[in-house]
Amino acid sequence: MSRSKKSYEERLDELRVKEQSAIDQAKKYQERAKKLERQKKAEEEKKRVHRLIEVGASVESVLGCEIEKEDLPKLIAFLKKQEANGRYFSNAMGKSDEQNKKQ
Repeated sequence: MSRSKKSYEERLDELRVKEQSAIDQAKKYQERAKKLERQKKAEEEKKRVHRLIEVGASVESVLGCEIEKEDLPKLIAFLKKQEANGRYFSNAMGKSDEQNKKQ
């Protein structure tokens, strides 16, 4: 009972097939990882947009009127002035400790 041995060429061909299969599998994993990264980024963007909408709605509710695009520079200037004069906005929001740590 003799075992037939595979030639070197046959073994090399089998290894090349396995190698190509592994490369294809690695590409699939890379594609899945990219898809997950895109989904994560989309979810983070969705949360950010929701947060920005809530902030805008909060400001409008306090002012009692809609904020127009031309009002934004005034609002930004006001907030910057409050920060420059004593970090009033940061202190009111409880964010002054976080900013001091970053500096």
